Amino acid sequence: MSTFKQASKIIPLFDRVLIQRIKAPERTASGLFIPEKAQETLNEGIVVAVGPGAPAKDSSSVRPMSIKEGERVLLPPYGGNQVKVGEKEMFLYREEEILGKLE
Repeated sequence: MSTFKQASKIIPLFDRVLIQRIKAPERTASGLFIPEKAQETLNEGIVVAVGPGAPAKDSSSVRPMSIKEGERVLLPPYGGNQVKVGEKEMFLYREEEILGKLE
């Protein structure tokens, strides 16, 4: 079963977003392996699933999400709740914690 099919079983609630972090390259352009400790951590991720949105404070309506599945986003260096889906590690963030979208 693919990771995205397994991840589709996880449906975030309220304004939470399920994100798979993008890993740094393990090799240089010339083909040399980069040791794990020397690899930089990227603050980018791909949105796998999105919740319906947070309830609005003034009424019973729901505030829509501005992030959609498949978008690349900029993440803070720390934060998020780690979730294991099969062998993959994913993270749950609140929409307000995400720093921006990448094009």
